[in-house]
Order: sequence, then structure tokens, then C-alpha cells
Amino acid sequence: MKTLVEKIKAEADVFVKNADLQIEKGNKAAGTRARKAALELSKLLKEFRKVSVEAAK
Repeated sequence: MKTLVEKIKAEADVFVKNADLQIEKGNKAAGTRARKAALELSKLLKEFRKVSVEAAK
């Protein structure tokens, strides 16, 4: 589970960096990367929830 949390942190960092670039500089490519990171983050968070529920049993 620790590696999963580290992946989530890394993907969140990628999202924040690219979202900031899109907002501040209007970088369209950064917006695409931010959306891709958001999708991956969503998948990782669902996986975390699944693992977390199993660990709590």
C-alpha cells in the first residue's frame, strides 16, 4: 500500500505542476498533461480505496 500512496503523491505533483502551467501561461499542452494525470490519479485513488477497505477487514 505504501508504494500505491507514493504513486498517488507523484501523480498529484504532476497534475498540480501542469495545471499551474495551463492557468498561469495558457499552455495548452500542459492542460492535456494535467487532464491525463487527473485521469490516472482517479484510477489510483479507486485502487487505494479498494486496498484500504481490504486492509480494514
